[in-house]
Amino acid sequence: MSTEAEYKAAVADLKTATDEVKQFAEKSKTELKNLGEVTKETKASADKALTEMNALSARLTEMEQKGARGSSQNDQATQSIGQRFVAADEVKAAMARGATWKGTAQIEVKNITSASSTGVSGTTGLVVADRQPQIIQQPTRKLVIRNLLMPGNTASGAIDYVKESGFTNNADFVAENPANPKPQSDIQFDLESLPVRTIAHFIMASKQILADAPMLQSYIDGRLRIGLGLKEDDALLNGDGTGVTIKGLMAQSVKYAQPAGVSIKDETMIDRLRLAMLQTTLAEYPATGHILNPTDWASIELTKDAQLRYVFANPMGLSGSVLWGLPVAESLAMAQGKFMTGAFSLAAQIFDREDATVSISTEDRDNFVKNMVTVLAEERVVLAVYRPEALINGDFTGITAPASNG
Repeated sequence: MSTEAEYKAAVADLKTATDEVKQFAEKSKTELKNLGEVTKETKASADKALTEMNALSARLTEMEQKGARGSSQNDQATQSIGQRFVAADEVKAAMARGATWKGTAQIEVKNITSASSTGVSGTTGLVVADRQPQIIQQPTRKLVIRNLLMPGNTASGAIDYVKESGFTNNADFVAENPANPKPQSDIQFDLESLPVRTIAHFIMASKQILADAPMLQSYIDGRLRIGLGLKEDDALLNGDGTGVTIKGLMAQSVKYAQPAGVSIKDETMIDRLRLAMLQTTLAEYPATGHILNPTDWASIELTKDAQLRYVFANPMGLSGSVLWGLPVAESLAMAQGKFMTGAFSLAAQIFDREDATVSISTEDRDNFVKNMVTVLAEERVVLAVYRPEALINGDFTGITAPASNG
C-alpha cells in the first residue's frame, strides 16, 4: 500500500472509531438516565473503543509528522556511501558531461560516525540497527486473591449489611397443652458499614513521546492497570484497614488454634493445614481452599517417603495444586511461613464501584505550558467479610519444612 493510500485508510479508520466512541457516549448517557448507572459491559466496550480511537489518532499524527519532515532523512540513513555519492547533484552533473568533465567533486556524507552509535541505539551512518518494536517489560506476579472471593458490584460509596451478633437458642420439647409459655429464643443483629476505597496512581509523559510512539500509550495503560492489580491483590489479603485502606482477609479472620481432642506427634506443615480445616469445620464453615506462599508450597510438594518417592507430586506428570482434597492458591502476597485456610467464597465478597480505568489529561497543573500529559489509573473497591470464623489465618512457627523419611 502506498503512503497516500495508507494515510487515507488511517483517516477512514479514525472516523469510524470516533463515530463508535460517540455511540457509546450516547448509550452511556441513556443507561445513566434510565438505570442510574452505566452497565459494566458498556463501560468496558467504551474504554476499548476510546483506546482504539486514541491509538489511531496518534498513528495519524505520526504519519502527518513524517510527511512534513519528508523522507530524505530516513532515505539517507539507509543508503550506503556509494549510493549517496552517485545520487548527489554535483556528481550527476559531472557524469552527464562524460569524458569532457575535469576537476574534483566532493559531497558531504553525514552520520558516518554518528553520536547515535553510543547510548541507547546502535544505528550509525553505515549500519541501521535491527530495531525490535516491542517493549520488554518486567515480570509480573500472578494475581489470585480476587478470584477466590464472591464477586459483586455497587453503585454507592459504601456497603451496609446486617450481621448476626448473637443467638440464644432455647428450643425445647413442649407438652401438647403446656402450662407455661413455650420457650423464647433471641437473635441479635449488628449493622456493618464499609466505605468504598480508591486505589490510584499516575505517571507523567510528554505529548511528543506519546505522539511519536503510539504503542507506548497502550503499554502505559496496561502497566498502570497491572499496578492497580498488584496493590489490590496485596490489600485484599494483608490490608490493615487504617486510614483509607482496605481491611483485608488476614485482619478479619480468626487466628489458628489447634482444636481440642486431636493429638499430633511430630507435627508438620501438612498436619497444621489439616487441623486448620478441622477448625473451620467445627465452626460449621467447611474450608474450600488454602492460600500459601510459593516457597512453603514447594516445601510441601517436595515431601518424600522412606523410598525417596514424592508423596504429593509427580515430576513426570501434570498434577494440580491440591492438599487434603482442597485447591492450593499460591500467592506472593502471602508472607513466607504464614497461611490461610477457609471457605473463601462463602466468607467474603468484593464489590467493584468503578472498574480499573485509565484517563489522560493535559490540564493537570502546568501540563499545558510544558507539553506534558498526566496518565492516571484508578479503581474503587470494597471488601466485605461476612463470616470471619470461615477464615483461619496461621503460621508455621515451630514447624520445620516436611523432611524426607529417607
